[in-house]
Amino acid sequence: MEPSSPRHDGRADNQLRPLVFTPGIAPHATGSVLVATGKTQVICAAMIEDGVPRWMKEQASPAAG
Repeated sequence: MEPSSPRHDGRADNQLRPLVFTPGIAPHATGSVLVATGKTQVICAAMIEDGVPRWMKEQASPAAG
């Protein structure tokens, strides 16, 4: 087996990039967070509403078996 060499950013082969969580990133969402690692960023947002969402009401009901 070849000896492991550091990556171009200095991390070891078994070392992960640091994770950064920034809550409240979407001001109109009930809950949201920006997750960042390296150059990758992901926004996760959720809304809470009373009732059934319109898109679910518009779906056809599955046929009864």
